[in-house]
Amino acid sequence: MQTRSEELRSQILDLVAEYYAASFAPREFVSGETSVPVSGRVFDASELRHLVDASLDFWLTSGRFAAQFEREFSRVFGLRHASLVNSGSSANLVALSSLTSPTLGHRHLRPGDEVITVAAGFPTTVNPIIQNRLVPVFLDVTLPTYGVDVTQLEEAVSPKTRAVMMAHTLGNPFDLDAVTAFAEEHNLWLIEDCCDAVGATYRGKHVGTFGSLATTSFYPAHHITMGEGGCVLTNRGRLKKLVESFRDWGRDCWCDPGNDNTCKQRFGWQLGDLPYGYDHKYTYSHIGYNLKLTDMQAAVGVAQLRKLPGFIEARRSNFNRLYKGLQDMQDFFILPEATPNSNPSWFGFPLAVRTNAPFTRDDVIQHLEANKVATRLLFGGNLVRQPAYRDVPHRALSDLADSDFIMNHVFWIGVYPGLSHQMLDYALDILHSVPERVHESVSGL
Repeated sequence: MQTRSEELRSQILDLVAEYYAASFAPREFVSGETSVPVSGRVFDASELRHLVDASLDFWLTSGRFAAQFEREFSRVFGLRHASLVNSGSSANLVALSSLTSPTLGHRHLRPGDEVITVAAGFPTTVNPIIQNRLVPVFLDVTLPTYGVDVTQLEEAVSPKTRAVMMAHTLGNPFDLDAVTAFAEEHNLWLIEDCCDAVGATYRGKHVGTFGSLATTSFYPAHHITMGEGGCVLTNRGRLKKLVESFRDWGRDCWCDPGNDNTCKQRFGWQLGDLPYGYDHKYTYSHIGYNLKLTDMQAAVGVAQLRKLPGFIEARRSNFNRLYKGLQDMQDFFILPEATPNSNPSWFGFPLAVRTNAPFTRDDVIQHLEANKVATRLLFGGNLVRQPAYRDVPHRALSDLADSDFIMNHVFWIGVYPGLSHQMLDYALDILHSVPERVHESVSGL
């Protein structure tokens, strides 16, 4: 028999489903009036029910939904451990910071060590390198895959090289054959930033399963969302413990929130210069952070995870629709290509405006934006050119010509599951009208 509180919870959740139906009804797409976003949240009543269900527990930190999500998400990748954090950027910070732990012996990263990355990408793939007083070594990328130029890998190695950390750009895996072989040959840590690439595969294996650590993001733009949120994945129990130490204040204890004495000797430790028996819950082995997320966020993620296969398929389908629709514009645009041996889980559709095109990237994006088709640049372009990195110690393997090309000529449009065929076809129509529109502008018509 249900208790009164259980009856009320059931009634509340039923009302939440009714609320969703009343408040989030689909809207008709009107060409030229309705926006075509690059990204957005895609959800139904299930996410709202999960969110309210978690809120009724009033367990305000990580709890039952977080534990459920970590179990189920690790299974998606076929990995043993998934540790939730409050953002993809925090996931990158925690993943790299964990490799600075002295408990890793001669393999732990020390200030001044070098980490190989790429110049064309999102800042928070690179920022943890700098924040840990390490030195980024910037490699160029190649078009039309936007992955690392693997011909530069061997030249990048120095006696200080200790790790590789780079992203699968816009959901397209980088050359994992070359990068993993390189990391193994030189005994380097490999961190895969999969924030834009959940569901992408390489030779039939999920990205995120090739390196020592992997990261994901659950920002609304990404493949599934918790609003904010991220995750660090690994197959190694030792690294999982370090990830959670850096995430949870740097503590040595691994008890879950609300639990005590998981190790069965809470008052039986002697670490550092502390007295014997000092409470393990207040013993700190690292200089850490507090980067946990709430159980309400995780609850949304549990509902979203059920939709992940469909989301991935929709992204691939939308990408293919745009790709086919732009075949006749290759005199103007360089179209993206999947990395050989990969099946991307596309985050966006990148377009490079050819240098001999009769219009510029700015012409294209202004025309698209004026007609309600949203665009984005490829994140930071060449990060070396960004003001924040002007005085950061680093090495660059070349003049980074392709990264500069991306900075000046590349943008992307959306492929996320919330885009209908009607929206995509409208975006294609607007792209096809660019040459005529530019001609009219030049002619003064």
